[in-house]
Amino acid sequence: MAEKKSHVLLQKHGIRATGPRDKVMDLFYSHGFALSQPDIEKLLSPLIDRVTIYRTLSLFVENGILHKVLDDSGTMKYALCPEECNDHKHFHDHVHFKCTICSQTSCLENLEIPGFTLPKGYELTESNLLLSGVCPGCSGKG
Repeated sequence: MAEKKSHVLLQKHGIRATGPRDKVMDLFYSHGFALSQPDIEKLLSPLIDRVTIYRTLSLFVENGILHKVLDDSGTMKYALCPEECNDHKHFHDHVHFKCTICSQTSCLENLEIPGFTLPKGYELTESNLLLSGVCPGCSGKG
């Protein structure tokens, strides 16, 4: 029997696979868009408690499995990282797109954030770019 996709990814990052970790990973694999902790809690309640979900998300961000996605909702969202991310460096300088109809936020990994020349004394450590509009699913063009 083939090893579960989430187990392979967790093993690659040196993280032990547990039931709650598998369930959280399965959500990200099945949804294909960014999820907030409240989204995850609604989907996994009462199977997994809030504290376990919080710790799992933090662990996954620290180890380069998930990255934080900022959008205009005021709630932090999380999305799967590209394979090259690790516990030392995230490689997710890509654009995020939020649909104004369904409110789903997606990574557009093929669109890089343009480079910026900052004024003297400023040092860029991370950049985020959010585009808003209508996703292919809501526009009927998907």
